[in-house]
Amino acid sequence: MLTEQWLGRRPLTVLSPESRHGERADRYETQVDWETAARAAAMAILFWIPRDLQTLPGMTTNVEFGLDLSTDKVVLGCPPDCPNPERNGYLIYVARRHGVPVCTTLTDTVAAALALVPAEDNPVVEREQW
Repeated sequence: MLTEQWLGRRPLTVLSPESRHGERADRYETQVDWETAARAAAMAILFWIPRDLQTLPGMTTNVEFGLDLSTDKVVLGCPPDCPNPERNGYLIYVARRHGVPVCTTLTDTVAAALALVPAEDNPVVEREQW
Protein backbone atom coordinates (compact mmCIF):
# COMPACT_ATOMS: atom_id res chain seq x y z
CA MET A 1 0.00 0.00 0.00
CA LEU A 2 2.89 2.35 0.67
CA THR A 3 4.19 1.85 -2.85
CA GLU A 4 0.72 2.27 -4.37
CA GLN A 5 0.03 5.51 -2.51
CA TRP A 6 3.48 7.09 -2.76
CA LEU A 7 3.44 10.01 -5.20
CA GLY A 8 6.72 11.66 -4.25
CA ARG A 9 9.55 12.49 -6.63
CA ARG A 10 12.16 10.60 -4.64
CA PRO A 11 12.19 6.88 -3.87
CA LEU A 12 10.37 5.94 -0.69
CA THR A 13 12.45 4.24 1.99
CA VAL A 14 10.59 2.07 4.49
CA LEU A 15 12.25 0.82 7.66
CA SER A 16 10.55 -2.12 9.33
CA PRO A 17 11.46 -3.57 12.74
CA GLU A 18 10.32 -7.04 11.72
CA SER A 19 13.03 -9.66 11.41
CA ARG A 20 14.04 -10.90 8.00
CA HIS A 21 13.65 -14.58 7.30
CA GLY A 22 12.97 -15.20 11.00
CA GLU A 23 16.42 -13.96 12.02
CA ARG A 24 16.34 -12.03 15.27
CA ALA A 25 18.92 -9.59 16.58
CA ASP A 26 21.64 -11.20 18.64
CA ARG A 27 20.77 -9.03 21.68
CA TYR A 28 17.88 -6.79 22.72
CA GLU A 29 20.29 -3.86 22.79
CA THR A 30 21.03 -4.34 19.09
CA GLN A 31 17.33 -4.34 18.19
CA VAL A 32 16.44 -1.42 20.48
CA ASP A 33 19.35 0.69 19.20
CA TRP A 34 18.45 0.00 15.55
CA GLU A 35 14.75 0.76 16.09
CA THR A 36 15.49 3.94 18.05
CA ALA A 37 17.83 5.24 15.33
CA ALA A 38 15.38 4.30 12.56
CA ARG A 39 12.46 6.08 14.24
CA ALA A 40 14.59 9.16 14.92
CA ALA A 41 15.58 9.36 11.23
CA ALA A 42 12.05 8.76 9.93
CA MET A 43 9.83 11.49 8.50
CA ALA A 44 6.74 9.52 9.51
CA ILE A 45 6.20 6.64 11.92
CA LEU A 46 3.26 4.38 11.16
CA PHE A 47 1.91 2.23 13.97
CA TRP A 48 -0.50 -0.43 12.67
CA ILE A 49 -1.75 -2.45 15.63
CA PRO A 50 -4.08 -5.34 14.73
CA ARG A 51 -3.97 -6.39 18.38
CA ASP A 52 -4.07 -10.14 18.96
CA LEU A 53 -2.91 -11.15 22.43
CA GLN A 54 -2.24 -14.70 21.25
CA THR A 55 -0.09 -14.07 18.17
CA LEU A 56 0.74 -10.34 18.04
CA PRO A 57 0.38 -8.69 21.46
CA GLY A 58 2.49 -5.66 20.50
CA MET A 59 3.77 -4.95 24.01
CA THR A 60 6.99 -3.25 22.87
CA THR A 61 4.92 -1.31 20.33
CA ASN A 62 3.08 0.32 23.24
CA VAL A 63 6.40 1.59 24.60
CA GLU A 64 7.64 2.81 21.21
CA PHE A 65 4.36 4.61 20.56
CA GLY A 66 4.70 6.38 23.89
CA LEU A 67 8.30 7.35 23.16
CA ASP A 68 7.40 8.79 19.75
CA LEU A 69 4.05 10.35 20.66
CA SER A 70 5.36 13.91 20.93
CA THR A 71 7.42 13.90 17.72
CA ASP A 72 4.63 15.00 15.32
CA LYS A 73 5.71 12.08 13.09
CA VAL A 74 3.28 9.46 14.39
CA VAL A 75 0.12 7.94 12.89
CA LEU A 76 -1.86 5.27 14.72
CA GLY A 77 -3.88 2.60 12.96
CA CYS A 78 -6.10 0.26 14.99
CA PRO A 79 -8.60 -1.93 13.15
CA PRO A 80 -11.83 -2.23 15.16
CA ASP A 81 -12.30 -5.82 13.96
CA CYS A 82 -8.96 -7.12 15.29
CA PRO A 83 -9.07 -10.00 17.81
CA ASN A 84 -8.57 -7.76 20.87
CA PRO A 85 -9.70 -4.22 19.96
CA GLU A 86 -10.38 -3.37 23.61
CA ARG A 87 -6.60 -3.50 24.17
CA ASN A 88 -6.11 -0.55 21.79
CA GLY A 89 -8.49 1.79 23.59
CA TYR A 90 -5.79 3.37 25.74
CA LEU A 91 -3.53 4.07 22.75
CA ILE A 92 -6.42 5.53 20.76
CA TYR A 93 -7.41 7.81 23.64
CA VAL A 94 -3.83 9.01 24.21
CA ALA A 95 -3.28 9.55 20.48
CA ARG A 96 -6.41 11.68 20.12
CA ARG A 97 -5.54 13.62 23.27
CA HIS A 98 -2.18 14.52 21.71
CA GLY A 99 -3.51 15.26 18.21
CA VAL A 100 -2.07 12.13 16.61
CA PRO A 101 -4.02 10.90 13.57
CA VAL A 102 -6.00 7.74 14.38
CA CYS A 103 -7.23 5.52 11.55
CA THR A 104 -9.21 2.28 11.42
CA THR A 105 -8.04 0.90 8.06
CA LEU A 106 -4.56 0.19 6.80
CA THR A 107 -5.25 2.20 3.63
CA ASP A 108 -6.16 5.30 5.65
CA THR A 109 -3.25 4.78 8.04
CA VAL A 110 -0.79 4.65 5.13
CA ALA A 111 -2.33 7.77 3.58
CA ALA A 112 -2.09 9.65 6.90
CA ALA A 113 1.56 8.63 7.33
CA LEU A 114 2.49 9.66 3.78
CA ALA A 115 0.75 13.01 4.36
CA LEU A 116 3.36 13.69 7.07
CA VAL A 117 6.21 13.56 4.55
CA PRO A 118 7.41 17.13 3.84
CA ALA A 119 6.16 18.73 0.63
CA GLU A 120 9.59 18.78 -1.04
CA ASP A 121 9.69 14.98 -0.86
CA ASN A 122 6.01 14.36 -1.52
CA PRO A 123 4.70 17.41 -3.41
CA VAL A 124 1.33 16.01 -4.40
CA VAL A 125 0.10 14.97 -0.99
CA GLU A 126 -1.29 17.65 1.27
CA ARG A 127 -1.64 17.05 4.97
CA GLU A 128 -5.24 16.51 5.94
CA GLN A 129 -6.88 16.48 9.32
CA TRP A 130 -7.54 12.85 10.23
